Amino acid sequence: MTSTASAGNPKSIYKSLGVRTFINAAGSYTRLGGSRMPAPVVEAMRAAASGFVEIDELQARVGERIAALTHNQAAYVTCGAAAGLFVATAACMTGTDQARARQLPDPRGLPTRVVVQRAHRNPYDYAVRTLPIELVEIGFPNLIAPPGEWELTQALTLPTVAVLYVVGGWVPPGALSLERVLAIAHERGVPVIVDAAAQLPPKENLWRFTQMGADLVIFSGGKDLRGPQSSGLILGRPDLIAACAVIGAPHHGIGRPLKVGKEELAGIAAAVEWYMEQDEESRARSAEDLVGGLIERLERPTVAVERRFPNEAGQPIARALVRFPGINGAARRDRVVGLLRTGVPSIEVGPGEEPDCFYVNPMAVEADEEEILLDRLDTVLRDVE
Repeated sequence: MTSTASAGNPKSIYKSLGVRTFINAAGSYTRLGGSRMPAPVVEAMRAAASGFVEIDELQARVGERIAALTHNQAAYVTCGAAAGLFVATAACMTGTDQARARQLPDPRGLPTRVVVQRAHRNPYDYAVRTLPIELVEIGFPNLIAPPGEWELTQALTLPTVAVLYVVGGWVPPGALSLERVLAIAHERGVPVIVDAAAQLPPKENLWRFTQMGADLVIFSGGKDLRGPQSSGLILGRPDLIAACAVIGAPHHGIGRPLKVGKEELAGIAAAVEWYMEQDEESRARSAEDLVGGLIERLERPTVAVERRFPNEAGQPIARALVRFPGINGAARRDRVVGLLRTGVPSIEVGPGEEPDCFYVNPMAVEADEEEILLDRLDTVLRDVE
């Protein structure tokens, strides 16, 4: 849940386009617009739009600033976390050799194997598979069978670009730990790329994975960081970050379509600075208060409401599960979701694991929206009883 007022009033521009706006009680999903930028981020982007700079120089200075703020050696800004996966993988393929970088997408003479646990496969690995690589899977969809470490060791006997490791609340506990993956990969000189796109909060994750030894770690800039939605961060080893800069725009080559503008560069720098100043404990308490209010206001014989922790991405923020028990639970749930979406104000909630439930996630709810959200939910639930 957020407490800092967002700059500007979006309703006028969206109304002129005939686009629905809503209270976001689902979370910081890309399909719902990510998050809302606080005033310092908006102002930084506005200021950046007023002048001309060399993008390479701005990218380098912003990277230095973000690295210092996040206790990292180096940082590179991309146009989203998926772009970060693409650029990081390409950087591990070519290093800083400009001829090799310009050679892509021709893979001749380059390593092309990227190793990943089957338990870590997800739709975002399209960003890696877009490159001319071979994705080598190890293990089963829900675990690495004993002796699982042998599978990774065996997979790394051939020249390998990197091991891709995904951090998230949905990853099965049977998967190999990051600690063991790092140890095995580094024994063989293979870098490890960590996809931590949605692993904020806590803010310490910005440096925790790199301090564990991860070579490159990717975060979304447009989710909890509340930077420009089309921004992402790669944090990690200076030599590989330098390789990212060779791959990425404005240089010609395979990364040229992934342009980051001066406005996004300034905005994400301001967002990281803003984020590091936020009180995470206070925010967590506010989320707990809202979840408690949801349980108190919405619980009734026909509706069950319970606290869930952590949230779907594994972030340490409470959310509320709203369930409709009974043989017609799925139909009642759909009816409520439809009324919330089409009412005034419109409200978006998060999908549940079963068809008879949904989640109310406080992460993107502003303080001045909380009572409105409670009242709308209470009213709609009464209407379908």
